Amino acid sequence: MNTIAKVTATDAQAADVVFTGGSVHRVDAARSRATSVAVRGGRIVAVGHDEVREWIGARTEVVDLAGRLLIPGFQDAHIHPVGGGTEMGQCDLSGYVRLADYERGVREYADARPDLAWITGSGWSMEAFPGGLPHRSMLDAIVPNRPVYLPNRDHHGAWANSLALRLAGITRDTPDPADGRIERDADGEPTGVLQEGAADLVGRLLPAVTAEDQVAALLRAQELLHSLGITAWQDALLGAHANVTDATAAYLTAVDRGLLTARVVGALWWERDRGIEQIEDLLARRAAGTRGRLSCTTVKIMQDGVAENFTAAMLSPYLTSCGCASDNSGISFIDPQALCTYVTALDAHDFQVHFHALGDRAVREALDAVAAMRAANGWKDTRPHLAHLQVVHPDDVARFRELGASANMQPLWAAHEPQMDELTIPFLGAERAAWQYPFGDLARSGATLAAGSDWPVSSPDPLQGIHVAVNRRAHDAGDASPVFFGEQCIDLRAALSAYTAGSAYVNHLDDTGSIVVGNHADLVVLDRDPFAAPIDEIGATRVLETFVGGERVYAAE
Repeated sequence: MNTIAKVTATDAQAADVVFTGGSVHRVDAARSRATSVAVRGGRIVAVGHDEVREWIGARTEVVDLAGRLLIPGFQDAHIHPVGGGTEMGQCDLSGYVRLADYERGVREYADARPDLAWITGSGWSMEAFPGGLPHRSMLDAIVPNRPVYLPNRDHHGAWANSLALRLAGITRDTPDPADGRIERDADGEPTGVLQEGAADLVGRLLPAVTAEDQVAALLRAQELLHSLGITAWQDALLGAHANVTDATAAYLTAVDRGLLTARVVGALWWERDRGIEQIEDLLARRAAGTRGRLSCTTVKIMQDGVAENFTAAMLSPYLTSCGCASDNSGISFIDPQALCTYVTALDAHDFQVHFHALGDRAVREALDAVAAMRAANGWKDTRPHLAHLQVVHPDDVARFRELGASANMQPLWAAHEPQMDELTIPFLGAERAAWQYPFGDLARSGATLAAGSDWPVSSPDPLQGIHVAVNRRAHDAGDASPVFFGEQCIDLRAALSAYTAGSAYVNHLDDTGSIVVGNHADLVVLDRDPFAAPIDEIGATRVLETFVGGERVYAAE
């Protein structure tokens, strides 16, 4: 417990806000609890019990926790807020799971907007279609006279109608790009599904999102994220990629207008068709993009794709539908030796590297690059982290701690669902399937765990992610749903720490993520204490209030 001076608060000495009357989960090294917190000038000035009330003056706002739980603000270590905010205003299919609903959603969106040149949006799930693959003819029947382009839920593939393919010049003779695949039918004709880099063949034709549209999308996203208790995040893609427009200017506009209330780390996109020469551009972008609550101090390297479309980079081939070995082991987007060179050079310039590494080969290649970086530059406080980690070979688990590479989890994915059970596990095989999302093994090995959502790929709600990390099944799955490799469960304390102190560490926000004197008062009031309830009720917890720097940025009605 912090030692708190015995004072009688005058207006000059009083706290701006005092939280009292509940439980305070501090996320500190001692794992201690408190009941009261005082905030002044945006910082925590006292943590303790009844004595903290001595900081209350005539102008102090007193927040009665009424037995509820106060925690540090959540931080999302891998998220795409501007994209998510943009898609909230487009043809959003994320709330559906059936083909009929997708067709109805597209039809209603298009009919309500007859003047739109393109119909675009996102959110369809592969599990709704045979083999995970829709067909252009389905969209042709709904919107025949306007191009349609709809990325799927994981944003590693897109569904286009015939007109969109025609505008992009995609025919049976169009070769697959090096970093993607055009799905084709038995006759060799494009089906309308474009995987990974192939999606850009159509995506680059989309009308540009205006600067003001991006600012509006950012603010929509920020409002949503604050309502979920998120006070800081790492934007996992700042740059131009596929149909993504660089959002750096939107962030800077929000900073200059005093509208960015969250703390944000921007991960600058590494262009995989360029080489080490782009570091000079990244240095200039870091200098120009670090202002106010925005710090563009990270570089994002996407090393592979996703397992469902067989582009995640695996150490051995995927299986076929008959259980036989295929000739496909996925895609390493960057040559592993070149990756070591690039990462070493980025680290030498004090960039943090944020890897997309989903398959076990991509994870190993990323860790090898971190090892090369450490060997060349020594240990620097750049805090590299690997996101997604769907399949991790057991030999590589201990390397995270050994190399100081943080494990950036997306816990919501570690559960049984049709996409996992029908489109992933059969093609990984039993042994590799059991290596998926090894959060328990990573925690036991001493790795630093951070957490994020990858929204809009999946829900940005940290409490739902925490529920799955602890239970290895979704909150709404029901008791009959099997647990997804239960030996990889982590406890509630570890899961909440990953979403607070762990992500704060990854974000270099060392004066956040825990409730200790001197830290920013980035705080969240929950409607209950999940530590006092059964673990299968964690997902029922809701956020009541969110504070950033002691300022209330969200209050539930």
